[in-house]
Amino acid sequence: MRALNLPNWVVAAGYVRNYIWDTLHGYSTRTPLNDIDIIYYNTEELDEDIEKEYERILEQQTGSSIWSVKNQARMHIRNGDEPYQSIEDAMSHWPETVTAVGIRLEDDNSISLVSPYGLEDLFEFRVRRSPLFKDDSYYKCRVTKKDWKEIWPKLEID
Repeated sequence: MRALNLPNWVVAAGYVRNYIWDTLHGYSTRTPLNDIDIIYYNTEELDEDIEKEYERILEQQTGSSIWSVKNQARMHIRNGDEPYQSIEDAMSHWPETVTAVGIRLEDDNSISLVSPYGLEDLFEFRVRRSPLFKDDSYYKCRVTKKDWKEIWPKLEID
């Protein structure tokens, strides 16, 4: 990821959330992923085709085709929100607090964390709708459809 030189990027959502839940549940193998979410913030580069090019590069470098790269500076349009001011602002509008978490490996090999709602819900297995995500029926349908309680039985879903 560092080689792509994306501004303000993190690996986010299910990749991080699922890894933590798998580890805390004592699973020896990872739960399969639908995608690997890479988000970044760049107001100068709003063309979706650029994101697709990043996905193609990552697929070539890794052999995996499940990359999802999204510039959060344009995602407010799809979501019907006011323009987001940062990746943290964008993540605060995601459906669940436990999904709004991202990490970045810095050039000095330290790890940076972005988590607008903190980590308490994630580590306490509490799934709840993010305060800024207004569509409660979508949230409930999404959580039910993903079958998280079946995969990670320690979860408490609000």
